[in-house]
Amino acid sequence: MPLDAIFLHHLANELNICVGCRADKIHQPSKDELVFLLRSASFTGKLLISLGSGSARINITNSSFENPTDPPNFCRLLRRHLSSAKITEIKQAGLERTVIIRFMTYNEMGDVIFPFLSIELITGRENLVLCSEDGKILDALRRSDIEKSSRLLLPGAKYELPEAQNKLNPFTDTAKKLQEGVLGSSRPLCLAFTDAISGISPLVSRELASKVCFDTDISPSDADNLRLLKVLTEFKENIVSPTPCILKNEDGEFKDFCYTEIEQYGGNTQNLKCNGFSALLDEFYGERDQKKRIKALSADIERLLYTVKGRTQRRMAGRSADLARCQDREHLRIYGELLKANLYQLEKGADCVRVQNYYDEKLSFVDIPLDPALSPAANAAKYFKEYKKAHTAEQTLTGLIKKDETELIYIESVLDVLSRAKTTNELEEIRNELTDGGYILRRSRKRPVSAISKPREFVTPAGFKVLVGRNNKENDLLTTKIAEKRDIWFHTKNIPGSHVILITEGKEVDGDSLMFAATLAASFSKAASSEQVPVDFTEVKNVKKPSGAKPGMVIYTTNRTIYAKPNILLVK
Repeated sequence: MPLDAIFLHHLANELNICVGCRADKIHQPSKDELVFLLRSASFTGKLLISLGSGSARINITNSSFENPTDPPNFCRLLRRHLSSAKITEIKQAGLERTVIIRFMTYNEMGDVIFPFLSIELITGRENLVLCSEDGKILDALRRSDIEKSSRLLLPGAKYELPEAQNKLNPFTDTAKKLQEGVLGSSRPLCLAFTDAISGISPLVSRELASKVCFDTDISPSDADNLRLLKVLTEFKENIVSPTPCILKNEDGEFKDFCYTEIEQYGGNTQNLKCNGFSALLDEFYGERDQKKRIKALSADIERLLYTVKGRTQRRMAGRSADLARCQDREHLRIYGELLKANLYQLEKGADCVRVQNYYDEKLSFVDIPLDPALSPAANAAKYFKEYKKAHTAEQTLTGLIKKDETELIYIESVLDVLSRAKTTNELEEIRNELTDGGYILRRSRKRPVSAISKPREFVTPAGFKVLVGRNNKENDLLTTKIAEKRDIWFHTKNIPGSHVILITEGKEVDGDSLMFAATLAASFSKAASSEQVPVDFTEVKNVKKPSGAKPGMVIYTTNRTIYAKPNILLVK
């Protein structure tokens, strides 16, 4: 994603709205994110500094963040030095991917001091460094390794900016000089722009090359010089008057972003113009970063569930093999009956006997193994005992396999819920559910949950309310407590998913509302990426929860089935 130095130049200028604001609160939602709550008479907002790989940026954000109850050490350090500090300057270091934020505050003695933050957004070397006004490092989010790094980023060391690239400056150098720099590159045209001009991303380099020549892999010396000069002249005009755009693909997904419109992909993409650089970054990364945070926080739960799933599948496979052997037990009873009928001709101490099998239509002879240490009657009794044992084992194994199948269905349902969790509170509810089920060892005390989630709520075009459960316990609450008997219950057929309740209030429900609720049931299920999903629906009075059943598990009767296509836009 091309947050290049030219984009950062305009972003830093836009962020000057924060100059004069005080850092009212400082949070660190994750190891790679810092959030400053800024306040002034003219502006209040959240400044996000993200240093995650592939999403490094600084911007004003409207996103909400859930902060850990125990702040990390680096967050404590920032609070100690920058709480209530006033921002005096935000500027880019040259035309490089580094932004400096200077503050004014007071030390313990009451003297005015001017610490600063250096935000380094260089791919693969993202960092945040807090320094005193004389340039001494107070600490860095990612300290350097003395033996492996050329720059020393440790407390007490003198801070040095990342090494400058010393390329041509597109803001100050003429188009003719930029042209000479591009022509001096030995690499293909699509790479020559990044070689010569500072602040250009590969995306912009390809864009410029495509405007010069259809074949972007040609040598710069083979390009049309007049065309190259014209493209660079237009480029200089565009960076002075930027148009921040998000590039969307045919599926409506965000592909890239830039400070100007991108046309190299033709009609396969669309340029979505934004009202500012911060707004662009917030829209482009907001949902993606939230998913990444939840993915990291849910990794241990997901790992546990897959471990339990694998163990259950192996156990069920072993029991199924044992059951198959038990089902092949009829010959044990026949051997016992044949021995009992032929006791008169059996000799004690024999290890085998041949007798006629009167259970066979052809009355063929069969060899029956014997235990020489047992009497003929005891051998017969042994076969009857083994038959009865196999019969009992079959009944036991059938019940255990059914229990394993139920366990797997439940695990799949939790994995499905986990895949749709969007907040740490939802994750904590899933964790508590697994703890109550004995899958996770109970802590000495439960983590505090700041707010219990409520079912998702939708309204059909006809005005009927539709409720969708967020997790298994909420599904139970929704179906067995909240819903009335005449309300309509929806669930994907034999597929893990949320319970969906269409609130009827005793009224007749139209077909469009039924399809609306069925679409939600399909969208909030494991089959959300499918084209057509079977959804069962019936009145709530026909849905029962068996005694002792796991959360979210119900049985239902007199249902009908409707096929619905998941609709992510409807969900959003």
